[in-house]
Amino acid sequence: MPRETRRTFLRQSGLGVAGTAAVGWAGAVNAAGANDRIVVGLIGCGGRGPGVAGGMGGVQYVCDPDRQRLAAAAKRFDVKPSAAVTDLRRILDDKAVDAVIVATPDHWHAPAAILACEAGKHVYVEKPCCHNFREGQLLVQSARRNRRVVQHGTQQRSSEFTANAVQMLREGVIGDVLVAKAWNVQRRSNIGHEQPSDPPPGVDYDTWVGPAPMVPFQKNRFHYSWHWWYAFGTGDMGNDGVHDVDYARWGLGVETFPSRITAVGGKYYFDDDQQFPDTLTAVFEYPGDGSVGKVRQLIFEMRIWSTNYPNNCDSGAEFYGTEGKMFLSKRGKLEILDSRNRRIEAAEPKNPPPEKLGSHQEDFLDAIRNDRRPNADIEVGFHSAALCNLGNLAVRLGRSLQFDPQRQQIVGDDEAGRMLSREYRQGGHWAVPKGV
Repeated sequence: MPRETRRTFLRQSGLGVAGTAAVGWAGAVNAAGANDRIVVGLIGCGGRGPGVAGGMGGVQYVCDPDRQRLAAAAKRFDVKPSAAVTDLRRILDDKAVDAVIVATPDHWHAPAAILACEAGKHVYVEKPCCHNFREGQLLVQSARRNRRVVQHGTQQRSSEFTANAVQMLREGVIGDVLVAKAWNVQRRSNIGHEQPSDPPPGVDYDTWVGPAPMVPFQKNRFHYSWHWWYAFGTGDMGNDGVHDVDYARWGLGVETFPSRITAVGGKYYFDDDQQFPDTLTAVFEYPGDGSVGKVRQLIFEMRIWSTNYPNNCDSGAEFYGTEGKMFLSKRGKLEILDSRNRRIEAAEPKNPPPEKLGSHQEDFLDAIRNDRRPNADIEVGFHSAALCNLGNLAVRLGRSLQFDPQRQQIVGDDEAGRMLSREYRQGGHWAVPKGV
């Protein structure tokens, strides 16, 4: 495989999204100058949002429908009362705001990010960037059409450790990489069985639900537990698993969508209300040109009831090449074996990535200032998030899916094709993306 710089690889990854530019970076209109202050608004003040905002040195606006969380974020970032709002449109309407962080529940990620792009804001959108495949397509299109910098919250794209490991794979340290296996294994909590009730005081539940179908408030599908409900989350494959899927796909070197998706799983352990599987194994096949040596396979394993970790690590990926194997984890672990299972010691890339790596948030701000795509550009993010969408869909339907990467459509399965999008609130909602 010819050697590539990391920036070249990133710019080439994810090509082929319908309606987007094929090559190059069109630039960000009215990007802040190198010395200008970038005014940032935080949309979603739960656990993840303030952490991202802290990595940017703070924010000037905060937004959340839970007034308790809103007040805590406003205090932490010393935001003036008029800039602490419950309706994200207040932030988007302010022309002084350059960028927003979208750290809402998953069902709001793409709708809020699309609205922000259309309002001329750059976006840092938490993972996964889309609740469903169609919203991911629309977000990429909106980012390109409006020439916005959109960073996806898969931080390993800004990790020097991970980038060096991927570069070694590019340079052939284990030969041609044919198979990658990623995993997310951890012990989650039982969310129990609950009945609908009144929302907590100070919560604008109507705004929290937003464009999703309206259902009564229920405490085990609200803060954090929303991850395990079809209407609001993407299961743990889309929650934590997307990180491992992302760097597994990166190391495997696949730059399109898969052509075949097979997945099995279900609720093997938890007797509770959650709808997504607690156990899942998904396999994605990338046929290339169909010839021997061009086909690639990505495997994902998830068990959210176990503490018996592969390679003694809850999160990781193994890469199987024609001349060896690499184990890589976002936990800072790396092991490289040759074809005889002998450890390759002190391995380093021959051509290290030239970019300054470390802070994902700083990379986002630097991309705005310097008119370039960020490390986890939205096309790159969508190609990984889409695997979570497709894997969850295959498990939910109980059958394999055939996918056309060029047309970005499921082949020969009308029911599955309709489920690439989702149902929205009856009667409509102002945040439903156009074109769904």
